[in-house]
Amino acid sequence: MGDKLEAVSMQEEKEKKEIEREDAEEDDHVELSDPEGSNKRQQPWTKQITIRGLVVSILLGIVYSVIVMKLNLTTGLVPQLNVSAALLAFLIIRSWTKVLQRAGYVTRPFTKQENTMIQTCAVACYSIAVGGGFGSYLLGLSRKIYELSGEDTEGNSRRAIKEPGLGWMIGYLFVVCFVGLFVLIPLRKIVIVDLKLTYPSGLATAVLINGFHSQGDQMAKKQVRGFMKYFSISFLWGFFQWFYSGKENCGFKQFPTFGLQAWKQTFYFDFSMTYVGAGMICSHLVNLSLLLGAVLSYGIMWPLIDRLKGHWFSESLKESDMKSLYGYKVFLSVALILGDGLYNFLKILSVTVINIYGRIKTKNLNAADGDEKKKSLEDLKHNEIFLRENIPMWIGVAGYLVFSILSIIVIPIMFPQLKWYYVVIAYILAPSLSFCNAYGAGLTDINMAYNYGKVALFVLAALSGRENGLVAGMVGCGIVKSVVSVACILMQDFKTAHCTYTSPRAMFLNQVIGTAIGCVVAPISFLLFYKAFDVGNPHGEFKAPYALIYRNMAVIGVQGFSALPQHCLQLCYGLFASAVAVNLVRDFSPEKIGKWMPLPMVMALPFLVGAYFAIDMCVGSLVVYLWHKRNPKKAELMIPAVASGLICGEGLWTLPASILALAKIQPPICMKFLDSKK
Repeated sequence: MGDKLEAVSMQEEKEKKEIEREDAEEDDHVELSDPEGSNKRQQPWTKQITIRGLVVSILLGIVYSVIVMKLNLTTGLVPQLNVSAALLAFLIIRSWTKVLQRAGYVTRPFTKQENTMIQTCAVACYSIAVGGGFGSYLLGLSRKIYELSGEDTEGNSRRAIKEPGLGWMIGYLFVVCFVGLFVLIPLRKIVIVDLKLTYPSGLATAVLINGFHSQGDQMAKKQVRGFMKYFSISFLWGFFQWFYSGKENCGFKQFPTFGLQAWKQTFYFDFSMTYVGAGMICSHLVNLSLLLGAVLSYGIMWPLIDRLKGHWFSESLKESDMKSLYGYKVFLSVALILGDGLYNFLKILSVTVINIYGRIKTKNLNAADGDEKKKSLEDLKHNEIFLRENIPMWIGVAGYLVFSILSIIVIPIMFPQLKWYYVVIAYILAPSLSFCNAYGAGLTDINMAYNYGKVALFVLAALSGRENGLVAGMVGCGIVKSVVSVACILMQDFKTAHCTYTSPRAMFLNQVIGTAIGCVVAPISFLLFYKAFDVGNPHGEFKAPYALIYRNMAVIGVQGFSALPQHCLQLCYGLFASAVAVNLVRDFSPEKIGKWMPLPMVMALPFLVGAYFAIDMCVGSLVVYLWHKRNPKKAELMIPAVASGLICGEGLWTLPASILALAKIQPPICMKFLDSKK
C-alpha cells in the first residue's frame, strides 16, 4: 500500500514538474515577445520612477517645450512628438548606461517601464506649451492681436486686452490644467480594461517602446548615430543661416526657389529643417492637404480677391485691416476650421453615443469583447498589473474638487469679465465632456478638445455681452479645452502603461510632475520668444495665426456676421459646406476614393501663414516616400531618429538665437534677392 502511495506520489510529482516546465516555457515565450512583462519580475511602482529618469524627463520636456513653442508661434501646426520623445529617452539612457559600464560602474537595468515614465513626463511637460493657449486664446488677448483685429471693428472691445505676463500665466495654467488630471481617474478601469478602447496613438507608442527594448544593441547604435548626425547638421545649418538674416525678408528663409513671382505669393522652399522633419513624421495626407490649401488660397483665391480691390473693399485700407484682403484670409480660414470641427464633433459624439448604447443594450458594458475566459494570458497579466497598482478614487474626487474650487476663485479675479457662475457650470459639465472626448479618442484617435473649446467660446461670448464677451469667450474656451485635453492625454498614457506593464500609479505621478514643470517652463519659453521676436506680425516669421483666428471667432460670437467684410459671408458659407462635403465623401464613399480626400482643418493653416512651410513639409514627405521605396526596413528603423534629429537641432538653435536677439546682437549680413530689371 505504501509502495502504491509512493508510486502515485511520484507520478503526481512528475506530472507537476511537467506542468511547471510547460508553464515556464509559456512564460519564456511571453517574455521573449514582451520583455520584463512577467508578474514575477514586475518592479514595484516606486522603483519605476528613478532620479536619472526624472532628470532626462525634465531636460526633454524643456527642449521640446522650446521646439513646440516655436512651431506654435510660427504656423500653429505641431506634429505628434510622443514617439520622438520615447526614442530620445531610450537613446539617452541607453548611451548613458553604456558609458558608465565602460568606466567600470555598475548601473541598474534600463527597463521599458522607466522608458515609459520618461516619455510620459516629457510629453506632459511640453503638452502645456502646445495646448496652453500661447499661440491662440491667451496670445489673442494681447494688444498687438487687438490692433490686428481692427481697433474700429465692432465687437473688438478695448477692454478685452491682457498683456502676457509670467505670474498670471503660471497661475492660470496651474488651476486649469490640474483639474483635467483628476477628472477621469474614477473611470480609469472602465475606459482601459472593461471597454478595452484602443487609443491608437497610445498603443503605437507602447508597441515602439516594447520594440526598442527587444531590439539588439546594433539597432540602437544605428539610431543614436542617425539622430546625432542629423541633429548636428540641423543645428549647424540654423547657425549658418543666422549670419545671412540681418534684416526683415533676408536670408535663406526667403530664398525664391521657384522665382520672384512665386515668392511674392509665398511659394518657396525656406530650408527649415524643423518643418522638413515634421513632414517626415506627419502622414502624406496631412502634407498634401497643406499644399492643396496653399494652392487654393495663395495660388487662386487671394490673387483673385486682391484684383477686386476698390469694388469689394476700399483701396485706401491698410493691408492688415480686417475689412481688406486680410479679413477674408482670417474669416475664410475660420469657416473651414468650423466646418471640419463641427462635422467631426457631431460624428465622434454620435459614434460615442451609439457605441455606449450598443454595449448597454447587449448588457456587455463591463465585458467589452466577450468572456473573461476568452482573454489571453497576456491580457490577464496586463489587466492584473494595471488594476493592482490602483489609484484610490478619493484622490480623483478630492483633486477635482480642490482644483475646481481654486479655479472658481482665481479665474474671475484674473479675468473679471468671466463671471464665477460660468466657471462653475464649466466644471459641472467637464466630467461628462471629458468622458465623451476620451471615449471618442479611444475609438478614433481624434482628440476633439479644441472643438469643445470653440463651442464654449461662442456660447460664452454670446452670453456675456459686447463688453465682456470677448475675454469671457477666450478664457472659457481655455478652461474647457484644457480640462478635456489633459484628461484625454492621461487616458492615452494609461493605455501605453497598460501595454508596457507600467504601474498606472507611477504613470499618474509622473504626469503630475510633468504638468507642474510644464506650467512653469511653457510661459518662460513663450515670453522668451515674445520678447526676443516680433510675435504676431503677419509678415514676420512668428505669425501666430491662431491668436488672430481665435480673437475673431470671439468677435463673431459677440457681434454676429456684421463683423465680416463685404461678400465674405457667402464665401464662408461655401467653404463651410465644402469642409462638410469633403468629410462626408471620406466617410461614406469607397475607401479607394475616401482615402484621397484632404483634411479641411489642415488646409486652413496656409490661408493665413502662406505656402512655404507646406512645401517644407512635402519635402519631408517625399524623403519618407523615396526612402520606403528604396529600403523599407532601414526606413522604418531610421525615420523617427532622423526626423527627431532635424526637429531638435534647428529647434534647439532657437535658444541661442533668442538670447542673441535679446542682447541686440544682429546678424552681420542681409542676403536678399531682387528683380534684375528694376
